[in-house]
Amino acid sequence: MSTLRPSLLTDHYELTMVSAALKDGTADRRCVFEVFSRRLPTGRRYGVVAGTARLIELIRDFRFDPAEIDFLRRTGVVDDAAAAWLADYRFTGDIDGYAEGELFFPGSPILTVSGGFAECVVLETLALSVLNHDSAVAAAAARMVTAARGRTLIEMGARRAHEGAAVAAARAAYLAGFRFTSNLAAGAHYGIPTAGTAAHAFTLLHDDERAAFASQVATLGNNTTLLVDTYDISQGIRNAIAVAGPALRAVRIDSGDLAVIAQQSRELLDSLGATETKIIVSGDLDEYAIASLAAGPVDMYGAGTAVVTGSGAPTAGLVYKLVEVDGRPVVKRSEHKATIGGRKVAVRRHKPTGTATEEVICPQGVPDRQPNDRMLQRSYVVDGEPVELPTLDESREHLRECLISIPWEGLKLSAGDPAVPVTVVPAD
Repeated sequence: MSTLRPSLLTDHYELTMVSAALKDGTADRRCVFEVFSRRLPTGRRYGVVAGTARLIELIRDFRFDPAEIDFLRRTGVVDDAAAAWLADYRFTGDIDGYAEGELFFPGSPILTVSGGFAECVVLETLALSVLNHDSAVAAAAARMVTAARGRTLIEMGARRAHEGAAVAAARAAYLAGFRFTSNLAAGAHYGIPTAGTAAHAFTLLHDDERAAFASQVATLGNNTTLLVDTYDISQGIRNAIAVAGPALRAVRIDSGDLAVIAQQSRELLDSLGATETKIIVSGDLDEYAIASLAAGPVDMYGAGTAVVTGSGAPTAGLVYKLVEVDGRPVVKRSEHKATIGGRKVAVRRHKPTGTATEEVICPQGVPDRQPNDRMLQRSYVVDGEPVELPTLDESREHLRECLISIPWEGLKLSAGDPAVPVTVVPAD
């Protein structure tokens, strides 16, 4: 993963504001910032909160070392007073927010950062960088999981992303319900199960396809996956079964009209006695391609480019806005970018059957609780100290339960209204 320190994931203008606030005496005014989305990406009916645990870990280690402060002074980004302030920087405020794996909708206050103005404002770029990326990947991955209808998904997108983003994307995809990643760094760092097959290069390395398959089987046994589309797929399958036998675990197909080829391959495998050999397909799959294969004899999908780039929505569209100063609501009135002042509290309302019916957002107060309401915010940091967080597997299960709770229309891949309507209760 990238060795870039989190402290330099700070925007120039954030430190300009710190310098000015220190000079005019407003740096320590008690403020509340909120992270939310004004709208969902086109065609989406829900967003997925992801990356929060990563963000809290980065904030815990958010420090400016002497070399960084020297760089900021030499380049004129900060003055001497701001440099001294940065040297002692520690976040001492509070952070609350939606659980990782929670669904969100337009206006949902998914993260609330409270503290002095300066200590909160320097976290804006870091918070948005992490949450926008991870939430975009998780939302795309969740749609793919729904489209797969219980079939296994492998995240295979490391070669299509920045090396640090690739690991974060693997984590977000696993959170969303992918079962494996091919990214070994993600496996080592987050404990995500890893899986992989072979490359076309390995087949091309050998004098013929059978020799390549024989080498792979000799090393890994027949509990492996052979890539059969380097030359001719039908002959590749025949070669695979001839070498590994009918107990071969799986074949992978990475090209062509996958719906047609999968059906033909299943028939051929069955005719060769390999009735238990699984079919894995890959090759620029997104949620729509996966859904189109739902009726086919596909056992597992490998998704790469689409999942790590958010399948057409590489950012979740989240913003980080000041909503309260010294207990007083503040609002931005810019056209199409207006905000709602005051710290928000949010609940999700449900039918007795567990189906979500509404999200209620209350500025400056707690909503009237109703039966089957679920409060959406929890503590992440208290007085600068992180609290114990759910495990990645617990967050994964939370998202699975959230997806079960929304009306079935909300799981459609077609454009439509948010899966759960949002009501903002007027402030008193």
